[in-house]
Amino acid sequence: MADEEQNKEYTPTRVEQNLRVISEQTTKLSKPNLLQWLEITVSEPEKRTNASMKMQDTFIVYLIETRVIDENMKGYGEGATSLWRRYSEFELLRNYLDITYPSVVVPPLPEKKASYTWQNASTDKFDPDFIERRRQALEVFLLRVGAHPTLCQDKTFLGFMQKENGWKESVYATDFQSKADSRLKALSASFRLKKPDRRFEELKNYSNELQNNISNILRIRARICDKLYGIHKVHGNYARVFSEWSGIEKDIAEALQSSGHYMDVYASSVDATLEEEEQYADQLKEYLAFGEALRSVCRKYECVQYDLERAEDNLSYKASQKDLLVQGKAAGSFSLSGMKTKLFGSDTPEQRDVKIKQLEEQIVQAEVELRQTQEETQKFVEAALRDIDRFKRQKVKDLKEIFTNYAIMQIKQCKKGIAIWTSAKDCFGKM
Repeated sequence: MADEEQNKEYTPTRVEQNLRVISEQTTKLSKPNLLQWLEITVSEPEKRTNASMKMQDTFIVYLIETRVIDENMKGYGEGATSLWRRYSEFELLRNYLDITYPSVVVPPLPEKKASYTWQNASTDKFDPDFIERRRQALEVFLLRVGAHPTLCQDKTFLGFMQKENGWKESVYATDFQSKADSRLKALSASFRLKKPDRRFEELKNYSNELQNNISNILRIRARICDKLYGIHKVHGNYARVFSEWSGIEKDIAEALQSSGHYMDVYASSVDATLEEEEQYADQLKEYLAFGEALRSVCRKYECVQYDLERAEDNLSYKASQKDLLVQGKAAGSFSLSGMKTKLFGSDTPEQRDVKIKQLEEQIVQAEVELRQTQEETQKFVEAALRDIDRFKRQKVKDLKEIFTNYAIMQIKQCKKGIAIWTSAKDCFGKM
């Protein structure tokens, strides 16, 4: 029992750690955010089934509860609210935020199915331990959005937590999907940019390296867990042998039985350790997914920059066409208009004046469009770099806490192993 009590003295749970970190961050922010007056929790995951004539849909719902903790805040509901949401609704919320706020590094959702697992870990998406870790991660997602100075003010986000009926309809009513740049445009932009911003190019490379490093850590951890599990469980054989041996050794039977007990304790101690490790793995997986969120911002920048370069090309083309007409020349390269000029003669002065006037009007319009696009691009770049800087500061704090707590957990586990073997040694000494 003493060993079990020692095992409970681990570091705080993931949610407790993140609540503390996020709370500390929010108090230092100059801009107000939701967590300063609203308490958010995700609890009580529940398995439900929708049966129909054709198929049976089984899913998990989570209870989202909010409570206003500042009586002076108006317009954010009164007292406490609670409603149920399933994972697909979290996905809809994140897609909405990702498209509506293109310059923001939107926090990722937890994985749908367990990845980077060790051999004996369950991969069932309905496994109670997996569901509990996902519940914690979904709460962290809402807390991160609530702590963000821009995202926290979104009414759709607030409605997700407090508006049970008609929320989905209100999301689709925003027509957010029409604002999404098509995959084809994003792919075209990435290959056809003439003047890409070096900072976003470096960010793309960084996001890839970040994911590669975290992936490697998760793979190494999974291999270590496999070996650790095997080593500990094999110690159970010691317990069985000592128990059988005690049957023929009357003088040392009690010592052998006691030693076998501690070998059983050592063998079973690994289960709680590996479950604790999964919490740290989940935190690293969040930053694995953050890599994709960073690339998403880069892709949106490429689309914005591509629009700017097209606007510049359009203005340049119109200006060159006007210069050629003013000089009374046709296009320098082979073109349909050049062939028409050779076959039917050039335009009359009156026709040329009309075309010049039309081009001048088009140039004025192109200049207006270019200025607007330049302003939008500059605004996007400034907002994106500002949010990327916020993300990087948050990342350093989080990774420092993750790895520090992981090391503390390993130290405690080693101390527990020493205590168990010390007790076994004392038993052997009584022979």
